[in-house]
Amino acid sequence: MSSALPEYYFRVRENGAFVFRVDTGNRHNRIEMDQIAVVNVKNGEIRPHGDRVLSPRDMEEIGAWMKARAALLARREIDDIHRTIDHLNLTAHWANSRATDEQLEEVTDALLMAMHDLRSVLVRKKADRLKAGKSSGKPAEQAPNTRK
Repeated sequence: MSSALPEYYFRVRENGAFVFRVDTGNRHNRIEMDQIAVVNVKNGEIRPHGDRVLSPRDMEEIGAWMKARAALLARREIDDIHRTIDHLNLTAHWANSRATDEQLEEVTDALLMAMHDLRSVLVRKKADRLKAGKSSGKPAEQAPNTRK
């Protein structure tokens, strides 16, 4: 562990984190973590722990962490979608080259329904974007020509 410890520690949880102030200045030279708040990244709520009053510095650090965390989660979400595209391609290759009839029977209906649902959502959203682009005076998007 590095010798310079952070002043704050954020224990990540489902929708945010528990916030601790890190203290090494005690007489036993132990690392002590004192919980000061609970934060919810989804709704922006910051709740002091117990009867605490958060200092402006506490609020500044928590706000900076929440902003960075939201950005990280957004990057992860789009990365998950790109991974899904890869998985769909790998699944197509598996179905075409290695899957047994029994394996295909097990997954075909669920995959077809999920892909139909996804396609319906994507087509509707694409149409909405195209419609909004035309009504706002922006040029409509064109799909890239992938034929050679």
